Amino acid sequence: MICFCAFQWCSFFLLFSTLLRSALAIEIDVNNVDSVKHAAWVFSHGMMDYYNGNQTGGTLGKFTWPYYWWEAGAAWGSLLDYWFYTGDATYNQILMDAVLGNVGPNNDFMPKSEVTTEGNDDQAFWGFTVMAAAERNFTNPSSDQPQWLELSETVFWSMADRWDTSTCNGGLRWQIFQFNKGYNYKNTISNAGLFLLAARLARYTGNTTYVDWAQRTWDWVEEVGFLDIDFYYFYDGASATDNCTDIKKYQWTYNAASFLAGSAYLYNLTSSDLWKNRTQNVLEGLHVFFDERSGGVMNEVACEAVQKCNTDQQSFKAYLSRFMGLTAVLAPWTYDTIYAHLVNTIVHGVAQSCTGGRDGVTCGTSWLVQGWDNTWGLGQQMSALETVQNLLINQVPAPYTASTGGSSRGGNGFRRPGYVYLSNVSTGDRAGAGILTSVVLLMMLGGAWWIVM
Repeated sequence: MICFCAFQWCSFFLLFSTLLRSALAIEIDVNNVDSVKHAAWVFSHGMMDYYNGNQTGGTLGKFTWPYYWWEAGAAWGSLLDYWFYTGDATYNQILMDAVLGNVGPNNDFMPKSEVTTEGNDDQAFWGFTVMAAAERNFTNPSSDQPQWLELSETVFWSMADRWDTSTCNGGLRWQIFQFNKGYNYKNTISNAGLFLLAARLARYTGNTTYVDWAQRTWDWVEEVGFLDIDFYYFYDGASATDNCTDIKKYQWTYNAASFLAGSAYLYNLTSSDLWKNRTQNVLEGLHVFFDERSGGVMNEVACEAVQKCNTDQQSFKAYLSRFMGLTAVLAPWTYDTIYAHLVNTIVHGVAQSCTGGRDGVTCGTSWLVQGWDNTWGLGQQMSALETVQNLLINQVPAPYTASTGGSSRGGNGFRRPGYVYLSNVSTGDRAGAGILTSVVLLMMLGGAWWIVM
């Protein structure tokens, strides 16, 4: 009798839990602005569940473990756009404090606390966020603080100064510091970051030096073989030790997305057929990330189907949605295609995936799975937020420039005299890095593997 009652109670609570989640589950009407904004509010709130940097014991600007510093930079960019798309300024002061608290001693987003993990791609994502702050006319910092455009320029020139012609005839390495694993790897996303920052700075400032850098970066990625021009597929990268001959042909959404948006920025600036054609070709190459069998749902093709996406990779779809949104505004002929990608992904994917957890609105990793896939995290919430809020791209102005209302001011667009862009790392910093690296290795030997982005 006891077992029977226990079974009855168990069944009751399972039924109650299911009904409760159904009642809480979010409904998204893609044709209703208020519905879309509400969904964005829900997902932004879910993101902030992972932030404690403004609380005792937290680290300013960083999200809770296991999220690396780079993803924090990306997340603040998502929340900045959330404000711009919806008008909800709830997180704006937290955002400003977090970003300005991580600029580092040289205002280049190279804080000494991140010396053991920071790569060129990591730095680029913080650069994207401050660039967006300039383009969105986000509240300017006080006069005694570095300004958004200034920070964007400093990040760019910090990266550009590491252009390495000693191997592979150019390109950026993945890692900044020689003592970090991955220094001998040249990856597409680091170079995509340089390309996209150059394109955005070119459009904002009108400085053609940035156009030259964007062209140089595109040419190198194509010549080295990271871009397959037959299909417009972007591959992961290759080792510099064999002159980039053995290319790792994994395809990630954020690589293609960065080159898509960068091309659209340059088209918008120049009106040239070159950048128009490149924008269109990259857009067509995105088909690999949209599953026709599921109605066109976005997916991370390199890891999702086999359930191997790591913590970093669980956020990548956010950047595809974000950069598709920018592209739709800057290259208007792409709007219908991009809007359809977003709508199909939301209707057939996001809406039925974000039904998990105790709150009934927790999002999973794979939107191809029917229902919540029992995974959760910052990247999952960020991906849902970006996909939903970019439906609002035609409700807000295009990114501002210095000549169309952008209020942020920077330097002169060139390298700052006397600044060492390769970064000064003292003996003490290296010693600290060695200690932290040893801790990481011990954790790996103990079975707790860290995946460093």
